[in-house]
Amino acid sequence: MSRHKLLVANRGEIACRIIRAARTLDLPTVAVHSEVDATLPHVEMADEAVCIGPARASESYLVGERLLEAARSTGATLIHPGYGFLSESPAFA
Repeated sequence: MSRHKLLVANRGEIACRIIRAARTLDLPTVAVHSEVDATLPHVEMADEAVCIGPARASESYLVGERLLEAARSTGATLIHPGYGFLSESPAFA
């Protein structure tokens, strides 16, 4: 069993692909989602899920502190930014 847990800081197909890859490594996963994304496939696929805010990406997926708090609250030791959103932010890295 892995001592690490991966928070996937994205949604949709890219998040699903990251979660599938993590499973091949026996790496537990945490999905993040906005209030309206709670039923998306990546949320169902992950071992855990955390709501990070309202529907608008500028109030959820693009708020680095919300992602970091989700990682802290779930014990995630790794964060995969996915594609877009904060993956393109040097400050978040």
